[in-house]
Amino acid sequence: MFKTSRNNRGSSSCIEISMARQRSAPGIFGTQPGSGAHADWMSELCPRLWDVPLHHLAIPGSHDTMSYSLSRESPVSPTQPKVLRVLSKALPCVTRPVVLRWAATQTLDVAGQLDAGARFLDLCVAHTPGGGERSLRFEHTVYSAALVEDALTDVCEWLELHPREAVVLGCRGFEGLSAELHDYLVACVGNIFGARLCPRGEIPTLRQLWARGQQVLVSYEDEAAVSRHPELWPGLPRWTGAEVKGEELGSFLDSRRSCGRPGGLFVAGAHLSPSPSFALWHPAGSLATLTRAALPALDAWVRQQRPGPGPSCTNIIAGDFIGAGSFVTDVIGLNQKLLWG
Repeated sequence: MFKTSRNNRGSSSCIEISMARQRSAPGIFGTQPGSGAHADWMSELCPRLWDVPLHHLAIPGSHDTMSYSLSRESPVSPTQPKVLRVLSKALPCVTRPVVLRWAATQTLDVAGQLDAGARFLDLCVAHTPGGGERSLRFEHTVYSAALVEDALTDVCEWLELHPREAVVLGCRGFEGLSAELHDYLVACVGNIFGARLCPRGEIPTLRQLWARGQQVLVSYEDEAAVSRHPELWPGLPRWTGAEVKGEELGSFLDSRRSCGRPGGLFVAGAHLSPSPSFALWHPAGSLATLTRAALPALDAWVRQQRPGPGPSCTNIIAGDFIGAGSFVTDVIGLNQKLLWG
């Protein structure tokens, strides 16, 4: 964590690391770390970094942010393979626990993830089959118990308590959403965040956001909706590989990086992506177990990265099980490299 100097010891004070904030969360996924581990890391960055555009900073994010709230009663999404849907209906007591163990990528709720330092939230929105006319929830193989409006309200309430922090909301998926439901969702976003929204335009710096009282950029992966709503930003490019080993994922991400980074905000997915068939062939396993085994390789890859404008630089790095291990601390610490020139 960068600590802002309150004296005149020179620029070296800008890169002091608060050791108290570097302590890793407990190593067992599902154990809650101490609250507020990195709750105000943006405002505590060295002031020299307040004038760096967001797409040149290293920003930790959570992958499938709302998967901690997946419902045991939810049906499997119709977008999933037929065999999984059939098994879920025929043997729900057997299949659903397996599905949930492999579908849940987070254990902290959304406020806990923000407290832990996540500043990119990955929101896969869906209209649930058989739900109310405007029943919007989140989907990751199955649907969440949490409603979209409630989750966005939780984010807004957290931001009220942390006025110098900013978040990027990555809205995607949109299973079952009509044009009217898109407009309804965008209206919800506007009503909840109001003046905190940063409309589409030049990517801002932290200092610019603070001066305007803005805290939220909404990336929206539906071109038609973006064209109708200037408060939305286009969907962010994502580097996501379908790997189940940390070393293989690191090689994939390096291959993408070697082709050059996108021009604006973008997401590198430092998380494993087992297929539904992989989960069915490993019914006694879980994503948490798989991720725990891959952490040394994933953490090593993260620490090798560098933010900035260069063609091989990274930006948002999204991971699973935010708050466990050193992932968030490692990503935030990458910003120190921007001070080295």
